[in-house]
Amino acid sequence: MNEILKAKPGEKLYLLGNEAVVRGALEGGVSVASTYPGTPSSEIGDVFFEIAEDAGVYFEFSVNEKVALEVSAAGSVSGLRSFAWMKHVGLNVASDSFMSLAYTGTRGGLVVLSADDPSMFSSQNEQDNRWYARLGNALLMEPSNPQEMLDIMPYAFEVSEKLELPVLLRTTTRVSHMRGVVEVHEIKTAKKVGHFVKDPPKFVPLPSNAYAARKRIAETLEKAKAFASESHWNKIYDLEGNIGIITSGVSFNYIMDVLKDYGLKAKVLKLGFSYPFPEELILKFTESVSEILVVEEVDPVMEKEVLALFGKNYINKPLHGKLDGTLPLIYEYNPDIIKSAFEKVLKINLAKETPIEISSRAPMRPPVFCPGCPHRGLYEAVKIAVKKLGIDAIYPSDIGCYTLGFQPPFKTADYILSMGSSLGTGSGFGKFTDQRVISFIGDSTFFHAGIPALVNAVYHESNLTVIILDNRTTAMTGGQPNPGVKLDNTKAISIEEIVKALNINFIETVDPYSLNHTEKVVEEALKTRGVSVVISKRPCVLITDKSKFYFFVEPEKCTGCKICIQEIACPAMAVGKDGKVFIDPEMCTGCAVCVQTCPEKAIVPKRREK
Repeated sequence: MNEILKAKPGEKLYLLGNEAVVRGALEGGVSVASTYPGTPSSEIGDVFFEIAEDAGVYFEFSVNEKVALEVSAAGSVSGLRSFAWMKHVGLNVASDSFMSLAYTGTRGGLVVLSADDPSMFSSQNEQDNRWYARLGNALLMEPSNPQEMLDIMPYAFEVSEKLELPVLLRTTTRVSHMRGVVEVHEIKTAKKVGHFVKDPPKFVPLPSNAYAARKRIAETLEKAKAFASESHWNKIYDLEGNIGIITSGVSFNYIMDVLKDYGLKAKVLKLGFSYPFPEELILKFTESVSEILVVEEVDPVMEKEVLALFGKNYINKPLHGKLDGTLPLIYEYNPDIIKSAFEKVLKINLAKETPIEISSRAPMRPPVFCPGCPHRGLYEAVKIAVKKLGIDAIYPSDIGCYTLGFQPPFKTADYILSMGSSLGTGSGFGKFTDQRVISFIGDSTFFHAGIPALVNAVYHESNLTVIILDNRTTAMTGGQPNPGVKLDNTKAISIEEIVKALNINFIETVDPYSLNHTEKVVEEALKTRGVSVVISKRPCVLITDKSKFYFFVEPEKCTGCKICIQEIACPAMAVGKDGKVFIDPEMCTGCAVCVQTCPEKAIVPKRREK
């Protein structure tokens, strides 16, 4: 990570797209950087966390994306170049403030990166955040590789300052996690301190002020159309064909691969500065071709823009894309999908590669809790308590590692909407049904969006048991800190004290490695009328040292009942050819949860060899 900061101009580094964008921000003179971690954008924050102090940049992991955006917005209007980033659903959280950014405008350049996740590799939905640029009157830029991720950042800061509008930098999973060689340039010295010059008509969007600002925004965006048309980030690649391809982002890479692999001819217009839509450039480009193919992930955003442009200018040329079925409407693309699109448009059959023979199908590998994950013991205790009480339970769950409670053998996730929704929906279920509601939420998610929902549940006297899984980190996205964790320059906030302040009748903290005690506490919580809270507190195994002990199954005692595996499904456990359970000592973390499930007392500790 230090290379990202220390590399001299002209040097080449092998970086992820997310790592390259950090270097680009430094070369652009960034002063303020803020985020809430979320894949596929997480590595940006991980790098800034390590280098920000040495780089002279203010960096923070904010409590949620809305606050992160507001922190960077304050930096921008104080004259500092500012950068906020998040995964695509994070912009939903930040959207309330994002919608006002164009009205207040920028002073120091403001770049907001949205890392979209086509095909939902680590997300609860698939959305195309290019719509947010149009909805929020922001400029939109779309890099397609790590070098562009680096180079586009200084340009984005400059454009934001020149037009006094925020720039939405849209990446996707493949661009964020693509690794490539990048050449670095001079790092621009960042301002250390900003100064806010008061201008109430500009910065306070009362209806009368916003009314005037709306006209300014419309005029600026009209001016920006020409700016985009002339931008060097919009480039034509002339491969001497009659078909014109309009594309952006990672789709450009797939197109160029297919054109090269099959020796096809085409003209390709790559849009790196894609909103305001560069109409003048598009019209000029389409004059030179006989038909158009628009290739983009995820929604037909540019395709609809081109259709509208054709209608406005009475252009009658074939236009292919998602809307006519040439390309699929959903999920991310790959070269095979692009190849199929060319076959449809050109009405040809391209040579197929000989498929690789696979002798046997690889087994499915669904995500599971890590060996020793503290959540495993908590879910087992909940299962036991619910069964003992014979209750009909609803399990609203949330975004984080504990979403894996959905998987067998726990099956404790019935309804999920978004970060913090387990407490909001739990509050509703507790009012509208006669079932017992058990909501699960993690410590980082609790700070992010759970507190207001818990207040709502208490205020409206919902019948709800809340289980807060405090593993002392933001684990799912790579172990970033949250407000419950003390760092050198932060003050830790106690979840227990926040909950106590709400005058909740039942509050208990448990160690989930102790099954018997945890089960008894959960049972008491479920018997309590109104809101009850159980805090499951044990650090994530990925941030703790491995135990000096591991556990071993004594073959002579094991009956092969498999209760231990069926109850907790630990990946360190497996069944041998003799039908008996064994434990992989390298995977075992020594949590001892399995010991407490074995009716034969066949699982015993062994000291780990040095």
